[in-house]
Amino acid sequence: MQKFMKEISIIIIGCTFMSLGIVMFLLPNQLSTGGFSGIATLLYYLFDFKIGTVTLIINIPVFITAYFKLGRNFLIRAIIGTVTLSILLDVFETIFKNIPVLTQDKLLSSIYGGLVVGIGNAIILKYNASTGGTELVSRIISKIFPEFKIGSLMVIFDIAIVTINIIALKQIEIGLYSAIAIYIIGKVVEVIAEGTNFRKMIFIVSDKYEDIAKEISKKLGRGSTAIKAIGMYKMEERKILWCVATKWEITKIIQIAYKIDNSAFMSIFNAREVYGMGFSDL
Repeated sequence: MQKFMKEISIIIIGCTFMSLGIVMFLLPNQLSTGGFSGIATLLYYLFDFKIGTVTLIINIPVFITAYFKLGRNFLIRAIIGTVTLSILLDVFETIFKNIPVLTQDKLLSSIYGGLVVGIGNAIILKYNASTGGTELVSRIISKIFPEFKIGSLMVIFDIAIVTINIIALKQIEIGLYSAIAIYIIGKVVEVIAEGTNFRKMIFIVSDKYEDIAKEISKKLGRGSTAIKAIGMYKMEERKILWCVATKWEITKIIQIAYKIDNSAFMSIFNAREVYGMGFSDL
C-alpha cells in the first residue's frame, strides 16, 4: 500500500508538470502537443470548452477498451493519471486565465512548454503509468497488432492531430512550432524515462590483451572481458578485450592500450544504459 501511494504521489507530480507546461506556455499560444490534449486545445479555441474536461471525456471509451486489453493494474494508473491531469488542466486554466501570459513568443513557448511537459510525461511513464490519450490508444493497438510499434503509432497520431489543428485554425506556424514542442517532449522523455546512464564500450584487438586488461584494472579499477574471435583476413584465432567505462575513462584506456601495444586496433560505441558492479543498480 505504501509503495502504491508513493507511485500515485509521483504520478500527481508528473501531471502537475504537464498541466503547467500546457497552460502556461502552449495553450495561450495555440500550440499543440498532439494527443488528446491537442484535440482539447482545438476545441478550447473553437468553442471555449474546458480543456481538462474534454480530455477526460474523450478518454472514457479508451479506458473501457484498455480494461479488456491491458489489464486492471495498468488501467488504474492510467485513470488516476488522466483524471488528475484533467482536473489540474481546468484548475490551472482558470487560475492563469486572468494572469498575463509569460511570453507570446511561439518559439520560446514551444521550447519551455516542451521541456516542462516532457519532464511531467517522463515522470509518469517511468512509473509505468499513463495520462491516456494517443499513448493509451497506441498501447491498445500494439497489443492487438504487435507488428505496430507504440512509438510509431504515437507519432502518426500526433502528426494527424497537429495537422487538424493547422487546418481548423488556418495557421501553418502553429504546426511548425508545435512540431518543435513535440520533438522536445520526446527528447526529454527519452533522457529521463529511459535513463541518463550513458557509458562507452571499447573493443580492443591486441595480442597483449592480458597486459592491457591488468593495466586498466590497476589504473582505473575497471574490469574487462576477453572474448574469443577469429580474424577472417588471416583466419587466426584472436582475443577481443571488451570494457565498459565512462567517456572520460575511455581516453585513458586508449592511452593505456597504445602504450602497451601501439598496433592495437580499437573501436568505441555508445552504451545507452549500464547496470551492475561499478555502475548504477536497477
